[in-house]
Amino acid sequence: MVGGVEEHLTVGRVAELAGVSVRTLHHYDEIGLARPSARTAAGYRAYSADDLERLREVLAYRRLGFGLREIADLVDDPATDAVARLHRLRGLLLEQRDRAAAMVTAIDRELEARAMGIRTTPEEQLKVFGAQLYEAIGSAYPATRRTEPRIAARVWDALGDARTVLNVGAGTGSYEPPDRDVTAVEPSAVMRAQRPAGAAPCVAAAAESLPFEDQSFDAAMAFSTVHHWQDPIAGLREMRRVARRVVVFTHDSSDTGWRQRFWLSRDYLPEVADLVAGRPSVDQLARAIGARIEPVLIPWDCADGFFEAYWRRPEAYLDEHVRRAVSVWTRVGPKAEQRAVDRLRDDLSSGRWVERNRDLVDLYAAELGLRLLVA
Repeated sequence: MVGGVEEHLTVGRVAELAGVSVRTLHHYDEIGLARPSARTAAGYRAYSADDLERLREVLAYRRLGFGLREIADLVDDPATDAVARLHRLRGLLLEQRDRAAAMVTAIDRELEARAMGIRTTPEEQLKVFGAQLYEAIGSAYPATRRTEPRIAARVWDALGDARTVLNVGAGTGSYEPPDRDVTAVEPSAVMRAQRPAGAAPCVAAAAESLPFEDQSFDAAMAFSTVHHWQDPIAGLREMRRVARRVVVFTHDSSDTGWRQRFWLSRDYLPEVADLVAGRPSVDQLARAIGARIEPVLIPWDCADGFFEAYWRRPEAYLDEHVRRAVSVWTRVGPKAEQRAVDRLRDDLSSGRWVERNRDLVDLYAAELGLRLLVA
């Protein structure tokens, strides 16, 4: 702001500041990706503050290697706000940084080996670029969101004899049964882009409006996604419409079911109460589709890093990579997150956490409000 008036930047000035060509900016304008919506006093087209915020996201995703169509889906994602999109960008940039750091480490090791006259094998050289890279990164970039086989067994058993399965809000594909004919639905372009090679075909759509005919599938499943939907009841009814069986993994967000039973939300992050305020209860979700409710215990060494997964491993919540893989931390905001992490770190150091949670230390599995709805 200059003298109370919002300052607008010309195309040429933006190109200079951003390190891109004017031609690039004109192209983004032509395809509707990032358009200057203001005018200078002289009548030239210029970028407003909102235009520049969008352009910044576009340029960041472009430099991460995303295609223009994919970028359009990301910056127009109705399920996110400006803060959520910044957190998403930050996570992707951290991933890129950690990948690069791991490659540098691997190359340094090879240089040291060659200095001693040792030649690495072709297999070892290629591991720098393959899936084994995540093993090299270790704690710097843990693969936190993986299928937990004991929970997966409960979900797959609930699918019964279904041969065709629709996975709604499928994300990157965890918990998709490998022995069934699966079709995935995922509205997030970021999630779709991260689905592994060979994963089930994925349709860009929302749960509330599934693009399938009535009874198109034997079963429809949704795993830890209902709380992200704009209208959970409508989404569940859509699942019921397109499939004869519905299986949903979710949580009981009531005081007794989750908020007061789980020490992290009870003692460190009370803001989660605001996140679930006004959302349908697990009983309302079950009634909407005529489902029975089954409790799901969380093993102490749960492989999947969802919010409650580290209930007996509290130090994990101090790891930013663990937190970035869970939407709760993004949604409560950075101030609440930092306060919770600082307090937890202090309590772990002083022994206060152990004093408060002695009853958890020897448990193999905990009941923390996770539920399976089966209809």
